[in-house]
Amino acid sequence: MAQEPRRGTGGEPQDDCLFCKIVAGQIPATLVRESDTTVAFRDINPQAPTHILVIPKVHYPDAASLAAAEPAVAADVLREAGEVAGEEKLESYRVVFNTGSGAGQTVFHAHAHLLGGRGLQWPPG
Repeated sequence: MAQEPRRGTGGEPQDDCLFCKIVAGQIPATLVRESDTTVAFRDINPQAPTHILVIPKVHYPDAASLAAAEPAVAADVLREAGEVAGEEKLESYRVVFNTGSGAGQTVFHAHAHLLGGRGLQWPPG
C-alpha cells in the first residue's frame, strides 16, 4: 500500500492542505452552506447527482482524530450534513467518512461526503 501523505498536526491550518485553502478563501469552491465551525461545498468530481463535502474549519487529518480531539465540531459536521440534505430536498442520502488511503481518502482533512439524488446500493463499491 502506498504511504499516506504527511497529515499535519490537529487543529492548525496546513499550508499544503487543499481544504484548509478552501476554508481560507485561497481556492474557489461552490459553497452551499457555512457555519461558525464548518463549510459545505459541491464536490468537483461528483459520484452522485448531489455530492457535497462538509468539512470542519479546523484541520484534522480524518474523522476519527477530529472526533477524539473536538467531538462538538465532529457533531457539527454531521448536523450540517443533515441541514444541507434538507436544503437540497434529499429524501434519502448517505453520509460517508473515508479514513485512510485504503478506504479511499485522498484529502487528509476530515470531511463528510453527502451523497444523494439517486438510489444508493449497499454494499457500495
